[in-house]
Amino acid sequence: MSLLNSRYYDTETDLLHMQALLMEARSRTDDWRYPHVGDLNFWFFMVLCHLDPRAHVRLWHDGDRLAAYAILGEDPTFDCQVLPGYEGCGVEAEALAWADARLGELRAGGTAGWDGDLVSGARRDDARRIAFLEQHGFRRREYTEVNMILRLDAPIPRPEVPPGCQVRAVAGAGEVSNRAEGQREVWQPYTVGDVSDEDYAHLMRLPGYDRDLDVVAVAPDGVMAAYVNGWIDPVNRVGDFGPVGTREAYRRQGLGRAALVECLRRMQARGVERVTVSTGVSNVPARGLYESVGFQVENEYYEYARVG
Repeated sequence: MSLLNSRYYDTETDLLHMQALLMEARSRTDDWRYPHVGDLNFWFFMVLCHLDPRAHVRLWHDGDRLAAYAILGEDPTFDCQVLPGYEGCGVEAEALAWADARLGELRAGGTAGWDGDLVSGARRDDARRIAFLEQHGFRRREYTEVNMILRLDAPIPRPEVPPGCQVRAVAGAGEVSNRAEGQREVWQPYTVGDVSDEDYAHLMRLPGYDRDLDVVAVAPDGVMAAYVNGWIDPVNRVGDFGPVGTREAYRRQGLGRAALVECLRRMQARGVERVTVSTGVSNVPARGLYESVGFQVENEYYEYARVG
């Protein structure tokens, strides 16, 4: 067992410390060893929408320093991130034991949606994490994501849009319903699509969300037809996209590409040097879209699951 102090998530100050952990960890490793801070922001948002972070997020401290955190999410999913220097001290096993105990409580209480296999994952070059998962009964599943990257070392032209369309940032609270509807249409019935108007309004108030990087392509009828959530890690000058989507009736018109390009332009203007995005290895349309603006595959993410 680790010698770190452990407690549940409490306030948004804890979220800021979790974000800082990931940015520091990336600065000490590389672009793939740890998730992008944007991944964390959206994962946390999902917990906030459907669960209670004070019961599903746990923190480990070394004095005042956040050394690790773990999230038990829906479906169920387990994620644990440990700052370099604290890996292998027992915190990973302690985090998994906590998740197992919490999961057992939920199952025993008859809470719906917690009966499936516990899912986690690792990038293909993270031998330490893969070994940890396998040692604790996780086995690799078929699902794989490609991790793609684009280096912003050349000027980016303005996006081309069909006549009558425009590409811009979400204007504000008055457009929450339009923006949230696009999220629901593209992603339901998956958890990421289970977002109410009120939920999305809450996302817009969370630390790390930047409305100028919530870029949408608006059709002539006023519908937000395509969108991209952009996130920036200012410490490492790396951006990330996710989620990205185009509503079905507006696909194959260049609107998703236009939103991506505009978000890239905005990131470059803020000093971002490279941008990452991930999608399923078999998602041919999404991969084609990202490749069309210059992204290249640089890594892979493997899903692991433990039965029961």
